[in-house]
Amino acid sequence: MPRIPVTRSISIDSEELEESFSRSSGPGGQSVNTTDSAVMLRFDVANSPSLPQAVKARLTALGGSRMTREGVLVLRSEGARSQLLNRQEVRERLIALIGEATIVPKKRRPTKPSKAAKAKRVEGKVKRGAIKTLRGRVTD
Repeated sequence: MPRIPVTRSISIDSEELEESFSRSSGPGGQSVNTTDSAVMLRFDVANSPSLPQAVKARLTALGGSRMTREGVLVLRSEGARSQLLNRQEVRERLIALIGEATIVPKKRRPTKPSKAAKAKRVEGKVKRGAIKTLRGRVTD
């Protein structure tokens, strides 16, 4: 059972990946109607023993419409004519997506504008208002 390295601490078992092949709608040659070159990769995120719970949650959010209700991530590749190239590309996309899910986003600390920033904003508004008043009617 070969393992696919994702990060230093995370690797997924190739047995967890389910690949299916179909005919690609993309470019082709003489064998376009006979070769199953499109690859659909299914990875069960919800039941994967290789991923920590926090990474699973972020990966589910990142997956968006590519996630099924059961928690399975579905990726498809049909850009290349070769099945091997499409398999490599879809696996690279999976690894990149899992790698992105391992990054913990920084928590935002709410801040308030300083007094100087508030004063500068008001000063800008006063200047703009003065410019606009100059556009009014000319009086004698």
